[in-house]
Amino acid sequence: MKFDDKIPIYYQIKQYIYKEIIINHLTPGSKVPAVRQLALDLAVNVNTVQRSLRELISEGILESQRGKGNFVTTNPEILNNLRKNIVEEQLSLMYDHLASLQLTPDEMIQALTEYVNKRKETHHG
Repeated sequence: MKFDDKIPIYYQIKQYIYKEIIINHLTPGSKVPAVRQLALDLAVNVNTVQRSLRELISEGILESQRGKGNFVTTNPEILNNLRKNIVEEQLSLMYDHLASLQLTPDEMIQALTEYVNKRKETHHG
């Protein structure tokens, strides 16, 4: 995994785990790799991984089972909110970029609609 120097690594690890859950690489109820394994896989400090997992547990995304490890929540409400929040975060970034280019909200909607339709044609055509 390649990290962005401008963003705290623990936060980027959380984002990585969010994405793994959203795209079903980590399915509801599945066990998350152990802290040491994640630290090795991501080439980061064990404490950094622990901080990420602690926050994910406090958010309810992961559930800790004593002696067994950490597991992805099976709570559909939490999982739906996670997906919604990630999508909203991406849309927020896009909105800010387009607003800085002086596009109006209507122009943004039109541009996004045209872009999505063009992408659909190239992938399904």
